[in-house]
Amino acid sequence: MSAVLFEQHLTISPFEASRLSLAMLTCSSQGKLSTNRALGTKPSWVEGLVQAILQTRQVNVIAVDWVYGSTGAYPSAVENVTQLALSISQFISKLLALGVSGTSIHIIGVSLGAHVGGLVGHFHGGQLGRITALDPAGPKYTRASPEERLDPGDALFVEAIHTDADNFGIQIPVGHIDYFVNGGKDQPGCPRFLSAGYNYLICDHMRAVHLYISALKHSCPIVGFPCASHQEFLNGHCLDCVEPFLSSCPRIGLLEQAGVHMSKLPKEVKVYLMTSSSAPFCVYHSLVEFHLQKTRNRVTSIEVTFFSNSTKDTAKIIIPTHEEMGKRLLGHQVPLCQINSVALKFIPKNRFWSKDESSIVGKFCVAPLPLNSSRTMSCLPWNLTLPSKTDVSYDLPTACV
Repeated sequence: MSAVLFEQHLTISPFEASRLSLAMLTCSSQGKLSTNRALGTKPSWVEGLVQAILQTRQVNVIAVDWVYGSTGAYPSAVENVTQLALSISQFISKLLALGVSGTSIHIIGVSLGAHVGGLVGHFHGGQLGRITALDPAGPKYTRASPEERLDPGDALFVEAIHTDADNFGIQIPVGHIDYFVNGGKDQPGCPRFLSAGYNYLICDHMRAVHLYISALKHSCPIVGFPCASHQEFLNGHCLDCVEPFLSSCPRIGLLEQAGVHMSKLPKEVKVYLMTSSSAPFCVYHSLVEFHLQKTRNRVTSIEVTFFSNSTKDTAKIIIPTHEEMGKRLLGHQVPLCQINSVALKFIPKNRFWSKDESSIVGKFCVAPLPLNSSRTMSCLPWNLTLPSKTDVSYDLPTACV
């Protein structure tokens, strides 16, 4: 593969005619200009993404910075999508005529650029190798036909990373695999108040870019798990990738087909994952369970906190009324075998007319994901007594595999 840089002028570096990686980077900010950058200047993340790709693979990269066509009024930027896609498609046709393999071409599109990439792939009959969409734009595209937006038929493998589905990003799946990071919205570490200004508007949307760069630069895996919904995922109902990926969980980055070992991929599969608030963003997912010694006639809440030498991560288990067991996924920044201890806290539901019990008794269990037939839950070998509103810590010895 070889590298080409599209900015305001087209500069082409030498490349091997047999392989090419096309990284298409749009500086579109949904029609709103950054207060930190003048019109016509390249957004700061472009160089970071190009360098991350080049450091990961021996490839050629073409960066398409269409700042003049993608900033300003958003409807005007949308109108420019087809024109840009035609220009890029014509350029790719020339590369193919020179002997470049279509299956070696990987388009990476950001925001509106994701749909540009979709149209380019559509113009080439869906036979280009791969499209990676980094928070594909939502306005004007959520109700668009597949011919007008990115869809799984636009390349042999299409993946999308969703981080702002409730605002600038699209809500619907558009690829073979769609990563809904932290449910696809409200990314940890992003401001939640208007007083943060421009960063409040764009942080969630741009997280997909920074997440992808981090996945290329760091070895810590960013893995997703197929599930019907984000809540089902958090509640511990989707613990492996047996269906539909035959136990190979997809991973963000440059692995072939995202590491999924199937000859023919299903389409529009939603996968969910948690991340931390800053680079390298990756977290490890574990299922935590608490089994009550006896059921209760009210909801039981238990706070679970993992401690390592340098990290602290928390989740809450909810056990429904008259049920014996509750479970929850907990995302933690180091592997489970590096967790030194776990703290459990029973949070009683005291009301003015009704006092809760002063303590509960039960058993705590944990297992890292993916949890399939080759892995089982590990439980502390004794019943635990948890007094109300009090942290009780226990060693959590788990061996690294």
